[in-house]
Amino acid sequence: MSRLITILLLVGAWILFQSADNEVAILDKSQSLYQTLNQLGYRSVEHTVDESIEGASAKIGEDLVKHGFSEGEGQKKVKRQSKHFVCTSCHNVEREDPDLSVSDPEARLEYVVKQGLPFLQATSLYGAVNRTSFYNGDYVKKYGDLIKPAKNNIREAIQLCAVECAQGRKLHDWEVESILAYLWEIQLTLGDLNLDENEASIIQKAIGGEKLEMEAIQILESKYLKGSPAHFIEPKARDKNNPESFGDAQKGKLVYDVSCKHCHLNNKYSYLNLDDSFLTFKWLSNKADTYSRYSIYQIIRYGTFAMHGKSSYMPRYPKEKMSDQQIEDLKAYLDLMAE
Repeated sequence: MSRLITILLLVGAWILFQSADNEVAILDKSQSLYQTLNQLGYRSVEHTVDESIEGASAKIGEDLVKHGFSEGEGQKKVKRQSKHFVCTSCHNVEREDPDLSVSDPEARLEYVVKQGLPFLQATSLYGAVNRTSFYNGDYVKKYGDLIKPAKNNIREAIQLCAVECAQGRKLHDWEVESILAYLWEIQLTLGDLNLDENEASIIQKAIGGEKLEMEAIQILESKYLKGSPAHFIEPKARDKNNPESFGDAQKGKLVYDVSCKHCHLNNKYSYLNLDDSFLTFKWLSNKADTYSRYSIYQIIRYGTFAMHGKSSYMPRYPKEKMSDQQIEDLKAYLDLMAE
């Protein structure tokens, strides 16, 4: 009997040991990426909030991002940052890509539709603080030397967006710091990184003291982009002699609903109203193959400049934000609804 008890105790101890060992591979998915990298001895970014700036808060930052104004505690009332746009005119504040390590407009469209988000020209602000470069690729063609101070400085990038992109006033220091504080609230977590069991185990073991820090850091760094690619390309209209080049109207409806109407429905951010009426579809369909700023091919790839006396404009879509095929899908939907 005593031998049996001893065996049972040993088996029980082994089960407990195995359970404890298995827990090593379980990561807290809500833990921030930044905190995890710090635990591994790697400081990935340096732009933490400057707590010496009085009157700054994440709540104020959220108000500025979503509504364009806020009254800071202890600060005098300031005017709206821009009368034309807010940050969320062009940026989501939620995750918008199923895989953060690539920029795939086809996968993004499917993902944002499922999440109930718009399909926008600019990169999501979710995880912006985890990036190290801003206004990448061809944005230098649009903004020139204005890019230089903002390229690797998130505070300067915020100011550039406020003044040039939003066509508004320069932000006060407490406003910039507030926006930064809010962005830290929507930083990447481990749950965003699509880690498999083996990768999660390596990271947890490295945090626990095993000599796997470099491997863990490499895994984490491979799971998200440090800067969003952006390339401006020429309009590419359909080959009318090749029916296989025509778009998918069902997918085109998604583009129209979550992209075009985000800004144009009821003149939300635009002077051009777009709705679901036959006349709207007929007009857009007829204009598509013309060489004008009302052609979807031209406007999506070139955008528009501010009109005289009006500072609002339409930003252009880089190829990473809308593909040529998605524009063809949009054209197919317009044609279908214009019949």
